[in-house]
Amino acid sequence: MTITSTVATSPADPLGSPRRTGSGRKNQQRREAIALVVPSLIPIIIFSVVPLLQGIWYAFTDATLRRNDTADFVGLDNFTRLAGDAFFWDSFRIGMVWAVSVTLIQLVASLGLALLLNSNLRFRSLTRLLALIPWAMPPVVVAIMWTMIYAPNGPLNHLLGVVGLPDDTNWLGDFDTALPAVIVVGVWVGMPQTTVTLLAGLQQIPAELMEAAAVDGASAWQRFRSVVLPSLRPVILSITSLNFIWNFNSFGLVYVMTEGGPGGKTMLPMLFTYLEAFKNRNLGYAAAMGVVLVVVVVLILAGFLRSQFRKEAS
Repeated sequence: MTITSTVATSPADPLGSPRRTGSGRKNQQRREAIALVVPSLIPIIIFSVVPLLQGIWYAFTDATLRRNDTADFVGLDNFTRLAGDAFFWDSFRIGMVWAVSVTLIQLVASLGLALLLNSNLRFRSLTRLLALIPWAMPPVVVAIMWTMIYAPNGPLNHLLGVVGLPDDTNWLGDFDTALPAVIVVGVWVGMPQTTVTLLAGLQQIPAELMEAAAVDGASAWQRFRSVVLPSLRPVILSITSLNFIWNFNSFGLVYVMTEGGPGGKTMLPMLFTYLEAFKNRNLGYAAAMGVVLVVVVVLILAGFLRSQFRKEAS
């Protein structure tokens, strides 16, 4: 008599190998995720994290850009010197005025333009294309163009003379007009990206909400206040935070137009830091300025975002 024994075997996959357990699949997915993320992290570590750490280290040294110079550890000497540097804190005040003014005016102007572009205009596609022109122009070209517009014999003064207003203003050379003039340029340059972001947010608002509000008898302002603004709140919060960081850290536009003049009236903190590092060659002192600016901006944004999140929660 033949005895046949049956041995229980685990199911096999199509390739004939045993089916992986749940933990095995998770490990495989984790390895695949790491393999996908690492290539993108390497450039970030090399070009962002390493320079940041190096800059923090330089802030505690007396490093300079002079040939064959050595960087010695000096502790908090740079920060102590910075605390009493009136020129730096004056540039910080100017930078805050610049960043807040440009960010708020950009938001208001871009929101109005986004609402206009979201309506049923004739030649709407062409209008949207024209609204992106400042974004497509290199910052140096924009600065040179506006410097020519603001020139004493430029088109702006000529236009003012045509309408009977004073036409001899030196917009970038006068103490009272230099900062407002560059703020206007900063708003003009940054409007396209803010407009595009807000326009994308407007197009995500369901048409049914607007139609229901209109049926209920809500006016255009009431629909804007009760439907549009609450729907755009996350978009406004994110783009305002990013714009503030970009505007506070910008200096190329102002550097080309005024180089911080006249009399330091447009000396932004990043421009002041740049000149301290590459003109005066005090790399360690400039690095300390950079560390302070980063900390201050992070604290300001943290407070702003925390207050906004509290409002949303309530």
